Amino acid sequence: MHDRITKYDVFLSRAQEVAVHRKDRKIPLARLSQFGHGLALRISKPPAKSYNRRLRLIHTAMLPILYRDQQLIAIHKPSNLLVHRSELDRHETRFAIQLLRDQIGQRVYPVHRLDKGTSGVLLFALDKESAKAMSWQFERQEVSKRYLAVVRGHPAEAGHIDHALSRRVDDLAWLGEKVEQGPQEAQTDYRRLATVELPIAVDRYPSSRYALMELSPLTGRRHQLRRHMKHIAHPIIGDATHGKGVHNRMFAEHFGSQRMLLACMEMQISHPVTGAAIQLTCPLAEDFARVVRALGWADAIPASWLPAV
Repeated sequence: MHDRITKYDVFLSRAQEVAVHRKDRKIPLARLSQFGHGLALRISKPPAKSYNRRLRLIHTAMLPILYRDQQLIAIHKPSNLLVHRSELDRHETRFAIQLLRDQIGQRVYPVHRLDKGTSGVLLFALDKESAKAMSWQFERQEVSKRYLAVVRGHPAEAGHIDHALSRRVDDLAWLGEKVEQGPQEAQTDYRRLATVELPIAVDRYPSSRYALMELSPLTGRRHQLRRHMKHIAHPIIGDATHGKGVHNRMFAEHFGSQRMLLACMEMQISHPVTGAAIQLTCPLAEDFARVVRALGWADAIPASWLPAV
């Protein structure tokens, strides 16, 4: 065993051994040992080139898999992770599509997208035919989705937003494809789950109001939920583009929230081969769940939406 710490050192909180599996053999690559105030990974043998791809996974937490069969795979995408490479975020080096490909050892095909700041259910196909079939389901608006969001203010108990949205510049435009810029039909249903008024002065008001919302997009426009909630004057907390900076900073200061509080909790799809209905459910990420608990809202959502304590 090499005693020195190599460039593959990493601090981990779980697992005692990192290994690759080849046929019927388990090949240990590294073990954990105490190093300073944490755990250091010591490589048990010089990594051969064939191990390099798997060793890269050591540096990134594995993406939780919510569902998998021969045609589809769904993961829990964390906040602040792009789905794929984008000209609009050229500086980014980590993408869900690449991380998942390396994690499962095969190519994956995106069939929809989540904004970088949004966490929750993210679906991929495992072959081109399934990708085409699933993309058509999203295009024809045959996929139902339920999101959870924290917004500023106290919206009505329930409502329907029918507000067309202009097409935003995206990767297609950057790649030179002609993009229609006119307004596109966009509709969202919403339901208020819980409210709170905090004795914290924000802006010119002595207290601040917030609500926990269930959002169901009926169309799939870019940033639809974020733009629709801004349209009705109840922007999503943590949204740096469509939200309010003073409220975002208050949540960062008082609740330690460094993310946009929007998550895709459930998705109902039809299997591309069998046609069977599949419901994909994803628990809240812990950083989102901490805010929900701190505001006393844990009982306002299904138990399956909360992470295990």
